[in-house]
Amino acid sequence: MYSLNDSGTDPPAGRLREGGVPMTAESTPAGPTPDGSAGCVIEARDVVKSFGQTPALRGASVSVARGEILAVMGPSGSGKSTLLHCLAGILVPDSGQVSFAGRRIDSLRENERSALRRDRFGFVFQFGQLVPELTAEENVALPLLLAGARRTEALARAREWFGRLGLDGLETHRSGEMSGGQAQRVALARGLVASPEVLFADEPTGSLDSLAGEQVMSLLSAAARDQGTTVVVVTHEPRVAAYADRKVIVRDGTATSPAPAGAVS
Repeated sequence: MYSLNDSGTDPPAGRLREGGVPMTAESTPAGPTPDGSAGCVIEARDVVKSFGQTPALRGASVSVARGEILAVMGPSGSGKSTLLHCLAGILVPDSGQVSFAGRRIDSLRENERSALRRDRFGFVFQFGQLVPELTAEENVALPLLLAGARRTEALARAREWFGRLGLDGLETHRSGEMSGGQAQRVALARGLVASPEVLFADEPTGSLDSLAGEQVMSLLSAAARDQGTTVVVVTHEPRVAAYADRKVIVRDGTATSPAPAGAVS
């Protein structure tokens, strides 16, 4: 689900960000990007990735500013999800560089990238990918538990999100007892509960009807802006991209930046 390291690796030493998530020296803002913009938090440069003989990315480059909501758009098979997975350290590019907060992550060992995903990134996927054996509140608390939080504290923090996302009364429900929109809001709460620095959302409304999808995106953008989380959202839907500050188009494995999309608060 998270591609996390379950080996019991301790969180990196350092002071805690708000919410108790470990924060190290690399949390300071990165320097200017090649185009001169400041505050870049995550960046890909000339990323190439193939699966066997099939190229997915052919030199894609993109930078994301701290606190920005970026929509990555493109047709099916264009490489947009592969780009997100490289930015998140799930996949290692064949060539090129990926940096987070000024530090290259493509050259990190797998356990180091797993710790990065666990401690500083959040994820929301198309079908939610809730653990069916767990209750809704246990699903939301899962990132906190994996980071070493006590169960009582993790569940208490998880419950705070149910009122914020209109899920009151569903704390003890399991995924099979919720609608698709409700389950996806639980997945959104799970992605944000640990106050991640970057939230990666891969087609977060792809399995929802238009009304539920609008509700999820409205809640996602409001919650992310409220806690200053950078968001990278992959989508092929213009109505989803309308919630972003900016969009890039991935086509044939390369990324281009059109005129900025208007942000929706």
